[in-house]
Amino acid sequence: MIRRLCTARLAAFAALRSLILGLSLVLGLSLAWACAAAAALPVQGVEVKAVYPHDPKAFTQGLLYLDGHLYESTGLVGRSTLRRVRLSDGVVLQSKAIAPSMFGEGLVNWGDELISVTWQDRVGFRWDLKTFALRASFSYAGEGWGLTQDGRHLIMSDGTPVLRFFDPRTFKEVRRVRMTVEGRPLTNFNEIEWVKGEVWGNVWGTNFIARVDPKTGAVKGWIDLSSLPDAARRPDPDAVANGIAYDSRGDRIFVTGKLWPRLYEVRLTAPRVPAR
Repeated sequence: MIRRLCTARLAAFAALRSLILGLSLVLGLSLAWACAAAAALPVQGVEVKAVYPHDPKAFTQGLLYLDGHLYESTGLVGRSTLRRVRLSDGVVLQSKAIAPSMFGEGLVNWGDELISVTWQDRVGFRWDLKTFALRASFSYAGEGWGLTQDGRHLIMSDGTPVLRFFDPRTFKEVRRVRMTVEGRPLTNFNEIEWVKGEVWGNVWGTNFIARVDPKTGAVKGWIDLSSLPDAARRPDPDAVANGIAYDSRGDRIFVTGKLWPRLYEVRLTAPRVPAR
């Protein structure tokens, strides 16, 4: 009896050890891939221009700047919200809870509406921009991750190498593009933002923002957020960089992360182009 119990415990320990080693290998390969990909393309760092408070309990999934305010969608089942936030002090001026069974994801403005998606529920929502009243819901295939727009279409990432473009009125897919890094698929493209004709997106689990050409899907370069204090100091493993907002009128870039206590206005440094 004792021998069988010991054998079972040893087998369980071996299985757990194999799992840990496997995860370590995957994480190591992911890090190696990110470093290799970054080395082959121009890399820009960031300089902090201003720092603003950010709700440290906000699991940021979507972020945008509009008419002097930040609009943010947060995730996690039972905690997902839609918010209007005052930039200067991070105060949440308006909030709307999403159905507690759903995991909120990306957010974008269109006309007098805010449009948001969910992670695995395949349901999106149209909200009144001023009141946050729910106007309508819609469905889509696959997962919902990031959401932005180019003035003609809504653009959604879903964790795969595919970037999808939708009719903003019907949310019917009109085209898609496959994202690549030096010919290899780009996955885990998370919170996204339209910036000067490019789609910028946090690569989930890293401190990199990828700059994607919306016509070809090719990554044109990287933005490295590693110098930001909250990127380097992560007491919670889920507190990754996630959240890009662009003020097109003021040409200002804002970045934050899940559970970060700060939001940063940043300026890009000159690109470094490694020799091949």
